[in-house]
Amino acid sequence: MAKYRKKPVVIEAVQWFEGMDVEGVFDLASVSEAWFNKTDADGRYFIQTLEGQMSVRNGDYIITGIKGEKYPCKPDIFEATYELVK
Repeated sequence: MAKYRKKPVVIEAVQWFEGMDVEGVFDLASVSEAWFNKTDADGRYFIQTLEGQMSVRNGDYIITGIKGEKYPCKPDIFEATYELVK
């Protein structure tokens, strides 16, 4: 089996926490209310991605991909995969 290395790509991301100003998160992640919803049943938040709805939990990053797509990423995966561009 061949091995592959992830290409270096610069992305935009915002770390989301419950209680944050949702409007600010919309601005930072360039998402709209149509993309970011809280369910009344269990209080979880969801973001609409290219693969369908994905849950967003406290501390997750909302990433803007290279084609402008949005998706959540768990903090441990984000920190193992990305570093801050200076």
